[in-house]
Amino acid sequence: MSKDVVVLVGSLRSASYSRRLAHALIDLAQPALNAAIVEIGELPFYNQDLETDAPPAAWTAFRERIRAAQAVLFVTPEYNRSVSAVLKNAVDVGSRPVGKSVWAGKPAAVVSSSTGAIGGFGANHHLRQSLASLSVPVMPMEAYLGGIDKLFESDQSLLPKTQEFATKIMQAFARWIDRNAA
Repeated sequence: MSKDVVVLVGSLRSASYSRRLAHALIDLAQPALNAAIVEIGELPFYNQDLETDAPPAAWTAFRERIRAAQAVLFVTPEYNRSVSAVLKNAVDVGSRPVGKSVWAGKPAAVVSSSTGAIGGFGANHHLRQSLASLSVPVMPMEAYLGGIDKLFESDQSLLPKTQEFATKIMQAFARWIDRNAA
């Protein structure tokens, strides 16, 4: 049976390399994973003052969608050796209110990329650090894609070697979900 996976993309640009990569990973994951991007760009910045009996509707919808999913795939670019503000905000929104985090126990994988050679190493590890503090079992297989701007064919599909690597990532993620599903 296909597993329900939420994909969070740490870039808002419609033609971003991270978004292209996320779409490629989603395609490669079928049929084992039913993965879909959940947009995070419209989430209001986390502010505890808004954490009332009626928090912002976007927060509530986001939290419910994450809670319902079996796993989460994070696809992130690297901004200044870390993750983007929009992705960090999504992690923060999902972690609140205290004691009601949607992340705890949710299997996850992190795939980072950059146009540089180290493939978003800093972003990958910063995100892993945040997720560890939230009791998220993150797949230990690390996935960095350096030179991401050169890894796509003209039709936006991944180059064969990159597709092979991405397929291995998604197969490992499916196994990780099986081992760590709540």
